[in-house]
Amino acid sequence: MVIGVPKEIKEQEQRVALLPSAANQLTRRGHSVVVQRSAGVGSGYPDEEYVKAGAEIVDQTNEVFLRADLVVKVKEPLEAEFPLLRNGQILFTYLHLAASKPLTEALLKSGVTGVAYETIQVGNKLPLLEPMSEIAGRMSAVMGAYFLAKHNGGSGVLLGGVPGVLPGRVVVLGGGTSGINAARMAIGLGADVTILEVDLERMRFLDITMNNADTLYSNEANLYDLMPGCDLLIGAVLVPGAKAPKLITRGMLKKMKPGSVLVDISIDQGGCAETSRPTTHLDPIYVEESVTHYSVANMPAAYARTATQALTNVTYRYVELLADLGLERACKKQPALIGGINTRDGRLTCRAVAEAHGLKYESPL
Repeated sequence: MVIGVPKEIKEQEQRVALLPSAANQLTRRGHSVVVQRSAGVGSGYPDEEYVKAGAEIVDQTNEVFLRADLVVKVKEPLEAEFPLLRNGQILFTYLHLAASKPLTEALLKSGVTGVAYETIQVGNKLPLLEPMSEIAGRMSAVMGAYFLAKHNGGSGVLLGGVPGVLPGRVVVLGGGTSGINAARMAIGLGADVTILEVDLERMRFLDITMNNADTLYSNEANLYDLMPGCDLLIGAVLVPGAKAPKLITRGMLKKMKPGSVLVDISIDQGGCAETSRPTTHLDPIYVEESVTHYSVANMPAAYARTATQALTNVTYRYVELLADLGLERACKKQPALIGGINTRDGRLTCRAVAEAHGLKYESPL
């Protein structure tokens, strides 16, 4: 099989979908790997390392897509890449289709088999999403603390406080992978942390493992009560494959102190605040209702080398499986792959995405 690795074109996206070491393993198994020039440079992997691994370097994006049976990416295709997709090709990447009907329609029109990292589920876990959720969660506390600084337009609250001065208050909405990592970093900074969660078993786990954080049942009334004293609000809500629910209303934000910060990790899935819209690393914030919003849609790209290594640690085994066996046989060997199939031969095969856009759902196999 020919595996193609195009250079990411999303703004400030420095990650790459395949390490040179992974390319070497694939070529040793008899596959061909085609990598676009400079695809790995942003993560610290120059073209020479791919050449040594047995990959072929090509100059143009369209050549990668034209030759590849399996296209491996990090982020969803952008409009310029839509015409390059074709029927019979497998696209393996983060898709987040529930947040974009135009992208969904483009994949359906192309006939490509779109396999999404974020909807592959093993038990109750999303193993291909978790590493990026961990990075985004840890980043959220760091970015929130940075934009609380007065010279960045914040309220001037230091999350850790100092002797004689109370620490800042952090509210984390969601106790999943990104939420727990956000809370751990905020605790490490010395902040007063409260985690809102709806799963009682998860709250018991958080209560046992995170003695320095408070847990509170997540509902509108409790969240509303926390707003006046909240310095940093972190949205870490996830419904697998579906659009994020808008749990943070404009009215709630009006209760927050001027210069407070909202970091919406859920922005890839549409965001969990009514006021959220995607931003970029070059222009990461905006202000609404006197609250600074940080909602960068590819947060882990800021730490591209760490993120690339963490991502390929979990994606490679699936890449190898698809390359060795093809889609049908790979799904028989690893049934979790079936949940990753979002589009196939012009059919929408992810129920959550179909519900998000009011489109017809069909079985993936």
